Amino acid sequence: MLTSFDSIPARDRVIVALDCDAWEAIALADKLQGHAQWLKIGMTLYYAEGPAIVKMFKRRGFNVFLDLKFHDIPHQVEGAARSAAASGADMITMHTVGGIPMMEAAQRGAAAGAAEWGGEVPATLGITVLTSMDAATLAATGVTRPLPEQVAALAAQAKQAGISGVVASPQEASVLREILGPDGFIVTPGVRPAGASLGDQSRVATPAQAFANGASHIVVGRPITEAADPVAAFEAIATELA
Repeated sequence: MLTSFDSIPARDRVIVALDCDAWEAIALADKLQGHAQWLKIGMTLYYAEGPAIVKMFKRRGFNVFLDLKFHDIPHQVEGAARSAAASGADMITMHTVGGIPMMEAAQRGAAAGAAEWGGEVPATLGITVLTSMDAATLAATGVTRPLPEQVAALAAQAKQAGISGVVASPQEASVLREILGPDGFIVTPGVRPAGASLGDQSRVATPAQAFANGASHIVVGRPITEAADPVAAFEAIATELA
């Protein structure tokens, strides 16, 4: 299925995950400036540095994926999404298992925060099933339906709630594209270049496979950030995608 993202070069839809401390993150960002368009800030970095780190990377010209995975009562999540959007983040996340009212509240908060920031409303993304989880890990939490069915059901709820899309394994991207249509964001962690270590990921694909499966954006962390030459590692992925 053709998507509304196909007109954007694939290299500009590769999100580099900076799951490290601030000094290392800033050094990596400085190296990747002019190469990568997107950076991901997760809990490790954000809890240490707060909104200032988002604003710093925005001033350097990056798009920022702020991955804090909100999961609380709707009132709390609305406030969290408002604050995240007001920092200038271009993507924010929440857990879809928080339910439709919670996701609707996040969307309201994101719109309010963007108005404060003076920018566009960030893409609002629902976490389906973490890419570190496999069927056995999911079943241990009490979810007995097959993992792909759980992902599809949660994605349908995200669409019903009116948020922008989902975060899911690249292995589920093709099914999710059918559910969300050509405009839905499908952001896929668990992306590893051929031959790279899997780390703590269970459901993975190569960058090219993830995009072929229907991903709008892919997230790559350690294969780039822990490489001897992060820029060369990023450009190798970009070359493969080209």
